[in-house]
Amino acid sequence: MTTEESMQLQSFELRLGDIADVDLESLHALSIAVGWPHRAEDWQMLRAAGNGVVALDQIGRVLGSAMWFPFGSDFSTVGMVITSPRLQANGTGRWLMDHVLKQSGSRHLGLSATRAAYRLYLSMGFTPEKIVCQCQGNAVLPTPSDLPTGAVLRAVSSGDLVEIAALDQSAYGADRSAVLTQLMAVSEGTVLTRGGCIAAFALCRRFGRGFVVGPVVASNDADAIAVAEPHVAAHAGQFLRLDTRNTNGPFAEKLTQWGLPVFDTVTSMSLGGPWLVGKDEQPAAGPMIYALINQALS
Repeated sequence: MTTEESMQLQSFELRLGDIADVDLESLHALSIAVGWPHRAEDWQMLRAAGNGVVALDQIGRVLGSAMWFPFGSDFSTVGMVITSPRLQANGTGRWLMDHVLKQSGSRHLGLSATRAAYRLYLSMGFTPEKIVCQCQGNAVLPTPSDLPTGAVLRAVSSGDLVEIAALDQSAYGADRSAVLTQLMAVSEGTVLTRGGCIAAFALCRRFGRGFVVGPVVASNDADAIAVAEPHVAAHAGQFLRLDTRNTNGPFAEKLTQWGLPVFDTVTSMSLGGPWLVGKDEQPAAGPMIYALINQALS
């Protein structure tokens, strides 16, 4: 594994930096350069949630990035792996990824691979698992769906965090309570309860060109539709995005009806052990992830 703190290219040298030490506008400029929608505020949320490295040229310009987000002591996601167009295909991405792998230690890893980066991750030993559909568009005002039997729908409150985090951990397989705390502070949310207990939830926040719905956690399509639909209605006519691994069934059909067709896809991949095996499939009972937080945090 390459662990050098600098990398010599044909015309200049790159040096490694901590992503926490560079200004947000430089990171924003990097993502704009490759057509990613992240605002400076979106970068700040990600920096608060994780760790990472950047590639800097001799005058301190940010020409690449890679981040990792620990969830507990044995699992982490990897994301925001970007290289400036002028540096693509010259090994910068692998160099940055080598440092991420070194920093994350023995943790099992999961990531969302773009088509451009897919071969790189394969060469590093990552295993493809599932397709993520990036669904987006101008939201269409939905015809209200019938509320599932025995369900009560209400707005999320700060006192729901513990119960939401427990439901999310059951679905995701790792503790994301720290990230959920951040999200709830900047999101509108809906919870579905049965017998006074939270059975499903959805959060919606500003992101990129408009708003994103995610995460959505529920035990069945009807519950997932019930908690997501209010956010679609609230943003009818506005740009809305939802990333999901659920490609069949009533929930997937609703996305099209809501004006959120599949715009692009990425591939969920893992290193060190299976990530999603047995997850994101309709279980006999228990919650599942219907919509990702985003592709970096999944």
